Amino acid sequence: MRRALLLLPLLAAPAAAQDIPACTQDRVGAVACMAGKLCACGYQRGGSVSGRPDGYAWDCGVLRPQCGEAVPPATIGGFPTPLPQLILPLPQPAFPPPPMSPWLR
Repeated sequence: MRRALLLLPLLAAPAAAQDIPACTQDRVGAVACMAGKLCACGYQRGGSVSGRPDGYAWDCGVLRPQCGEAVPPATIGGFPTPLPQLILPLPQPAFPPPPMSPWLR
């Protein structure tokens, strides 16, 4: 009986990975977290240089934001110590300017 209980975890099937959702015309603008990136579904133009045809595809480029559990917090929190007070005097000219009058004489 004990052997059967010990072998039970070994016989369990591994968890199946989720399939990548298809990017179609109906899902344009949808986002999904794939491999730590927030990918967006959209229409992408193909070309002879890239060798890709026109069509709908997931945009997971380097400019897309991160997602998932490994995302750092948006703020770093407060400063560990208060900032020092620094008061600098305003620069004074070496020679004071002549007094100004509102009317020419």
